[in-house]
Amino acid sequence: MGNSSKSAQFLMESRLSHATSGSAEACFDLGVVYSCGTGGMPVDLVEAHKWFNLAALRGSEEGQSMRAEIAEEMTARQIAEAQRQARAWMVTTQIGVA
Repeated sequence: MGNSSKSAQFLMESRLSHATSGSAEACFDLGVVYSCGTGGMPVDLVEAHKWFNLAALRGSEEGQSMRAEIAEEMTARQIAEAQRQARAWMVTTQIGVA
């Protein structure tokens, strides 16, 4: 595993840990990772929308903006799936909305 792969893995683990603690910034960062394919991650708009949605729910205006921007590239079914995943994540981690 190269240094950039290790850095990307560390970033993901760190951001997931902070997101689990309720960090809007961490959720936003994860949305960016999935929307841009940062660190070798595949672009996944459903996953990106989920994280931007979670960031927005925690008060991130950037999260709201990016969620709307990528939603323009998604089908209604994809958006519904992203919303379902965000709700499931909140229940699984027992993190509510601020």
